[in-house]
Amino acid sequence: MKKYKEKLIEFFLKLTALVTILTTIGIIWVLLSESISFFKEVSILEFITDKQWTPLFARKHFGIMPLISGTILTTIIALCVSLPIGLTIAIYLSEYAHIKIKKTIKPLLEILAAVPTVVYGFFALMVVTPFLQNIIPGLAGFNSLSAGIVMGIMIIPFISSLSEDALSSVPRSLRDASYGMGATRLQTSFKVMVPAASSGIVVSVILAFSRAIGETMIVAIAAGQQPRLTLNPLVPVETITAYIVQVSLGDVAHGSLEYKTIFAAGITLFVFTFILNNISYWIRKKFREEYE
Repeated sequence: MKKYKEKLIEFFLKLTALVTILTTIGIIWVLLSESISFFKEVSILEFITDKQWTPLFARKHFGIMPLISGTILTTIIALCVSLPIGLTIAIYLSEYAHIKIKKTIKPLLEILAAVPTVVYGFFALMVVTPFLQNIIPGLAGFNSLSAGIVMGIMIIPFISSLSEDALSSVPRSLRDASYGMGATRLQTSFKVMVPAASSGIVVSVILAFSRAIGETMIVAIAAGQQPRLTLNPLVPVETITAYIVQVSLGDVAHGSLEYKTIFAAGITLFVFTFILNNISYWIRKKFREEYE
């Protein structure tokens, strides 16, 4: 009887793994099938090199670069906010905070990840943007700066929680050896603990990056819907996900060339994320080889 239970559990585990693989294959097939029909009408060269994205205008241009620049810009701003804050919180919880404080602060931080992103979007539009306009003259009502800052706040728990777990998993002997050599707590934290936990910290950054690059509602509400090729965080921009939301509202005829652009944008985001995740995986592997 025990043997049959083990086989049943093994079958269930294989089935769940197969469902995950088939789901991924299904997503890729949908994106490719629709994208291929789009690229039959629009050349890939134009799609990559054209600096204008106006498929819904009378004078149509299909250059994806403005959407990519908007996506990268908001993501970089989000990481500039979340990475130093999240890593500092992780070091404090792991090396400085009392166990009772740690058990209180960590769950409170993780509540940020449970807040609906549409709430973050309106917070960026109604609170952060007016505040920044008092500091930065000429800041547009829709801009990538406020959207990126709020996105950074949203992904702080991803970095702080996972990085703290990585720091806590470092063997106690390394910490004790550092103290035995006369190092201070600050030196031990940044010169011993952080390098030793670097693989886990990189994983947290990968997850946060993926979360930020795929964010939809915050950028759709606060960043504006004006595709432009710029690195200026003070003006409205449009990201790939925000454009997909714009077209999916139902104003574009199903099956038209304009409608197919969302699949071309989607496959671009998929490829872009896939490449970056593989680069990050390679970096994480190198860190592990260096410190293990």
